[in-house]
Amino acid sequence: MLSEETASWHDELEWDFEKSADLVRRFVDLRALNGHALLENGRAIGYLYYVLEDNKGLVGDLYIERASRTIERENALLEPALAAMTANPQIRRIESQLLMLHYTPNRPVPRPECVKCYERNFMRIDLTSARLADGRVRRPMYLDKWNDHYQDQAAQLIAEAYFGHVDSRINDQYRSTLGARRFLYNIVQYPGCGTFFRPASCLAFDPGSGRICGVSLASLVSPETGHITQICVSPAVRGTGIGHALLRHSLQALYDSGCTSASLTVTAANKDAVALYERVGFTTIRKFAAYAWQGF
Repeated sequence: MLSEETASWHDELEWDFEKSADLVRRFVDLRALNGHALLENGRAIGYLYYVLEDNKGLVGDLYIERASRTIERENALLEPALAAMTANPQIRRIESQLLMLHYTPNRPVPRPECVKCYERNFMRIDLTSARLADGRVRRPMYLDKWNDHYQDQAAQLIAEAYFGHVDSRINDQYRSTLGARRFLYNIVQYPGCGTFFRPASCLAFDPGSGRICGVSLASLVSPETGHITQICVSPAVRGTGIGHALLRHSLQALYDSGCTSASLTVTAANKDAVALYERVGFTTIRKFAAYAWQGF
């Protein structure tokens, strides 16, 4: 089942899932993974695992073999996981963003009375033909490559950039500097969004104050494919071209490292961001849903 899932990620998303699959195997061997398997005639045809983080539950993955996949079977895995998490009195919120979950608008999911659904786009760009020429930046700034000593400043920027933003309703780590710091730590240290790639991760600074005003972080999800894991700018510099400049810089660095394509995810309701990515050359190749359960 994990072998099929690894092949699906590679064939459909150009993503090397092997490291994530190895982590699942390791934790299953240790009997240290919270979750459930879906059995048919005594054979596992699907699985789901989840993690608990302070007052929040996260559905880490859900996969059902292609030949057996239905919405009903997916929900049969989701239901006991949600029941287990909501039974924990410390858990106040549950999030999931599952790229392999079957997506249709208004699909039924367990606990509909307390769930919010947000449509998201998985977008891809062919770096061999991308439009990466310099654009006009309408505000003075300079770029620097990512360094871990920028982590606290970057966390403050992310919390500021996502204040009141739809993405802060999807991922509550964006709502505070502490949460954004944890988000950055996970991006840099763990393979969930690929292997963090420092040469393509950069920050924009205001030359007068020296303060960070934008950040673009990238990873490698396969030897030939990059992924933009985070890009945002301070509200004070929106519309000045700084976000575009950061994106171009990261994509060019990925291309220079040998990548032939790159991907990113974006909330469909974020029309300005979607339009920017499309101007650069990204196209949406998959729709998926982000779910947030709260008030249970």
